[in-house]
Amino acid sequence: MDKGEPFWWGMFSVGGVVAALLVPIHIFLDGLAVPLGLLRADALSYERMLALVGHPLFKIYLFVLVVLPLYHAAHRIRFSLYDLGVKEFRISMDALCYGGALVGTGVVAYVLWGLL
Repeated sequence: MDKGEPFWWGMFSVGGVVAALLVPIHIFLDGLAVPLGLLRADALSYERMLALVGHPLFKIYLFVLVVLPLYHAAHRIRFSLYDLGVKEFRISMDALCYGGALVGTGVVAYVLWGLL
């Protein structure tokens, strides 16, 4: 086991928890609660969401909501490819999977902190 392996397993775990608990809540709120009449239609209005996205704590929340599942997916993809018999490409599988998650982290940070 290499030195970084426990860190990536930890990121896999935390990302899985976020993906399993928080993402379904957002799917329910955005996709079902308003159409079913459980929330008022103006609860998710553009003006209200724009004000919410302007708050720094909400930006941190959105960052966590998007970024941690990226690391979960990177770890899962890496080990799924290993299980399928794909050992290496021209570049390391670690660099490909976790590098993609790091690039995604940078893009999300750039987008969120560029808003408002």
